[in-house]
Amino acid sequence: MEPSIRPYIRNTPVLDLDGTLLKLELLQVAGSFKARGAFANLRTRTIPSAGVVAASGGNHGAAVAYAAAQLDIPCRIFVPEISSPAKVERIRATGADLHIVAGAYPDALAASIADATERRAMLVHAFDQAETILGAGSLGKELEEIGASFDTVLVPVGGGGLIAGVSAWFDGRVRVVGVEPEGAPTLDWALRAGAPVTAPTGSIASDSLAAGALGSLVYPIVARYVERVVLVSDDDIRDARQALWDRARIVAEPGGATAFAALLSKKYEAAHGERVAVIVSGGNTVVTWI
Repeated sequence: MEPSIRPYIRNTPVLDLDGTLLKLELLQVAGSFKARGAFANLRTRTIPSAGVVAASGGNHGAAVAYAAAQLDIPCRIFVPEISSPAKVERIRATGADLHIVAGAYPDALAASIADATERRAMLVHAFDQAETILGAGSLGKELEEIGASFDTVLVPVGGGGLIAGVSAWFDGRVRVVGVEPEGAPTLDWALRAGAPVTAPTGSIASDSLAAGALGSLVYPIVARYVERVVLVSDDDIRDARQALWDRARIVAEPGGATAFAALLSKKYEAAHGERVAVIVSGGNTVVTWI
């Protein structure tokens, strides 16, 4: 029997918000959907004695660190200096060996690859890894199993692991639309170029949706299954975060609210009778209590 991630992750709830289905992955262990890919890697691959290494804008690092702690595996995480304090502290709380790198995600990734090579540790890629994509696909499986009918899924995109896994699971049975910040159009630029290319990384959601380039394993999957990409502004994302709080008391991080921003801003307009599901991908953010 193949190892399962089911004992280690949550089947997160789906909220019907005025006819839109919200898949609440901010309630996932470690605070985001990234736990799915993290456990898929650590449960299906052979772990060397040096343990695992990951680079992340924050959520993947928190997920790998959490999974490694649960499975008693040595873990080292590299994050860029732009990573949010909430995500940095979540990683630290697991006891992982945390390294903060100057620059953005690509700089943290380069540092993690060098470290994994030197110490012969196992690199757990945030999106461009078969096991990571496989884990992300479990979200699509859960969404389909709720029994509610829907025509379209809006998916936030950074490096593309989530949308690759979800779209591969649905295999054309529903429409899959990617949503990206205007300042980090990774998938949009890749589809226009016909291959992954280096894209900007400037956005309010840059600690989760600014990989710099789409994954090479990801690209053929999304090129086949994703209908199109919608770009939203940072103001759209801010408005979506506020609306999620005002209307449902959901505290989403910027990246987690990005897919909902496409609907709220009408950058994606559902056709008459079209039922839309939205992935709220994470909630690792700072909340100030009065």
